[in-house]
Order: sequence, then C-alpha cells, then structure tokens
Amino acid sequence: MMYPEMRLRRLRRTAALRAMARETRLHPAQFIAPAFVVPGSGIRQPIEAMPGVDRVSVDRLVEDAKALAGLGVGGLLLFGLPPTKDAVGSGAWAEDGPVPTALRALKQADTGLVLFADVCMCEYTDHGHCGVIEGGHVSNDATLPLLARTAVAYAQAGADVVAPSDMMDGRVAAIREALDENALADTPILAYAAKYASAFYGPFREAAGSTPQFGDRRGYQMDPSNVREAMREIELDLNEGADAIMVKPALSYLDVIRAARERTEAPLAAYNVSGEYSMVKAAAAAGMLDEPRVVLEILTSIRRAGADWILTYHAADAARWLAEGRIA
Repeated sequence: MMYPEMRLRRLRRTAALRAMARETRLHPAQFIAPAFVVPGSGIRQPIEAMPGVDRVSVDRLVEDAKALAGLGVGGLLLFGLPPTKDAVGSGAWAEDGPVPTALRALKQADTGLVLFADVCMCEYTDHGHCGVIEGGHVSNDATLPLLARTAVAYAQAGADVVAPSDMMDGRVAAIREALDENALADTPILAYAAKYASAFYGPFREAAGSTPQFGDRRGYQMDPSNVREAMREIELDLNEGADAIMVKPALSYLDVIRAARERTEAPLAAYNVSGEYSMVKAAAAAGMLDEPRVVLEILTSIRRAGADWILTYHAADAARWLAEGRIA
C-alpha cells in the first residue's frame, strides 16, 4: 500500500497517538548520575566548566543521593578526589579515602540507589595518568594489581558494582580474580570496554583534577576512528568476566553503541560525558536552544541506539522533566 492510501502521519496527529506509537521510552531508572566526592564536611564546590555539577563532601552527597532516589534515578557513580596524591595512586584504595567513606555512608542511608564505584588511578596519581609510570610510559601489567586492590576496597566498603575505566589490558580478569578471592564473588563488574581518547572529557578533568602532567592517554584509550576494535575490546572484557559493558563517550559514538548492542545481549551502558553536557549547558545559557527538549532528545538517541543504562550529568533534571510529562 502506498500514498494516498498509506499515510504515516495518521499516527502523529495527536499527542495521545504519538505516545501510543512511540518506540523508545526513557525512564529515570535507566539513569546513573556521576558524583565527585571530596574530603571534609559541609562542602559543595561548583565546577566552573560544568554548570549545575558540584564537588561535594560525603554529607552533602548523601543529601543529593536521597534527592536522586526520590526522582526515581537508578544509580550513582562515584569519583573520589583525595587530599594528597602519589605516583601509584594509593589514595584510591585507602580505607578512609573519599570513595570508601562515601560508600559506607550511602549504604547506611539506604537510599535504594545502585552504587557504582569508578575504578581508575587518574584522580589519585600525582602525574594524572591511569596507572604506574615506568620508563616514561604507563605500565599495563604493573597497574593491574593496583586496580584489583582498589576494586576490592570499594566492594568491601559497599559498592554494588565496580566499574574499571582505565583501559588496561587484562584488568577485568585481574579484578574478577581479586573479588572472588576476597569473598566478593557476587560483586558485578561494569567494564568501560570501549573508552575512547576523546576531547569531550575536558570538563571532567577540571572536575576530578585528573589532567595528565605529561603526554596524553592515546596510548591506552581507544582511537576515535575505530569501531571494529571496540567490538574486540567488548568481547575480551566479557570473556574475562565483565557482567556489563560500557561505551564512552555516547553522543559522538552512537554507531559504536548500536554495533555493541548487535554484538552482545549483555547489559550495555553509555556515558553521556562532561563535554557533551557542558556544550548543552553553554548553548542553553546563551538562549540558543530549548534545554529540556534537547537533553531528552540526546538521552533518547542514546537509548534508541541500544544503551540499557545511561550515565549522565543531566540525570536529576531529566528525571524531573520526565515526571512533568516532557518528551524530546
């Protein structure tokens, strides 16, 4: 059947018809909100490059977590900013470090959020790279035990899911083995399986104080030109024991998300990263676009591409807008 008998506009005629015919739906339970935790109490430090996002102390984080839970947001991803840094990032696994302290407080608060802990060294090393430096380069194999030790510390403190983001080869297997050896076999791993060396991370580096002091991360994060390599990374991480996988960034990598979705039935996350967030905030502040509609359109596109979970700094706002009945 063809025009004029077939008229696809018929199902777009009213809001009710459009809602009934809608193929992709967003729900706050699919969102994971990143958070930056600092030592101390009563602290809320606005991040200049990320309007609306703050570095917070644990007590403020608990308040924010309760608010997110009240909005129906599904999870919280923790990044820690330690008081001091060293060459190996030992603050990452310190029992009194920002992330373990936050995890214990959040568990006690019983918010109902799924607690994800980012496992990487870049916020904790004095050189800003994601692992141990040997001969002027990041040593893959020397970094693995440190990542495993950090993952165990986070799981013991209460992390529901550990999420290695370092892009070292073999880190999922190392973490899985360490968790199992420490009676933490039930702790899942969300692997940043396809993490690209992206310019969209700029605002995050200000937020986390993780800018490399020399060189860049192109030697271990993925080349933005490659998608077949991403499928190999995903396959390796799943074979090593990852329970879920992630593509990062999201908006410029929708094709990678789609390819990953077609490749595996495992839960798939996508990270709507800081640069993607800050571009929208800047354009909205300049009156160039309708922020709620654009944000929901972006998140819908990530979901439509195949992501089950979306890590996004828009989580709280998007949940409010969805509750108000707004759509893309």
